[in-house]
Amino acid sequence: MCELRATVSPVRWWLVIDALHAAAHQSERDAVAALDEHSWLGAAIDADVAARRFAEWGSSTVIDENVGAAVIGRELFDALHDRAQLQAQWPVGNAGVLHVYGYLLSTVETPYGLKRDRWMDGHLAVACGLPADAFVPWASPRTLLERVGDAAHSVLARAECVRHAGGATLALERAVESGEWALVYSVDGLLVTAFPVASADPVLAEWDSEPQRLRWNGVR
Repeated sequence: MCELRATVSPVRWWLVIDALHAAAHQSERDAVAALDEHSWLGAAIDADVAARRFAEWGSSTVIDENVGAAVIGRELFDALHDRAQLQAQWPVGNAGVLHVYGYLLSTVETPYGLKRDRWMDGHLAVACGLPADAFVPWASPRTLLERVGDAAHSVLARAECVRHAGGATLALERAVESGEWALVYSVDGLLVTAFPVASADPVLAEWDSEPQRLRWNGVR
């Protein structure tokens, strides 16, 4: 059982998941309406725009390297970037838009589950030394992008395992001994992604074997 699910009742947990599923499927039918209806989406993005938080993020493709297909549709891609007041040309957009809000609404299954799991299941939050619900969208008045960005910058600043190559930085940190690791990846000083991994060793081995390659859907 995941860290977060273990802290809430089964009924409440499924209500949370049902609410997110409903928003995700609504975004496939009418992306603009979905952003307008849910304050932890549209209003949160508006707050991020006002605070210029998307400027902390680099570029990413929406085509996932594991499944070889887009993890969100073109309509949602465009609606998210329009709301964030950013120019983007499919399939490349702002990594904060795509990896935070886009992944939250993605319904595409990957070999590692849904992209939104990193925000919902508590594993990444705990690895960062935060409460298990730290990245649940509506668990705080602070936007999800703000919370993720702050956590990612903290990992980059203090991580025990760091690699640099070709302007890209990989940082791995775990707050709990023998627990999962928080992986944060940036390119040219701009955030690209964050997610939990069970072990640092295979990640570091892959990096060291091909250090110049851009990873995890990051692009320039």
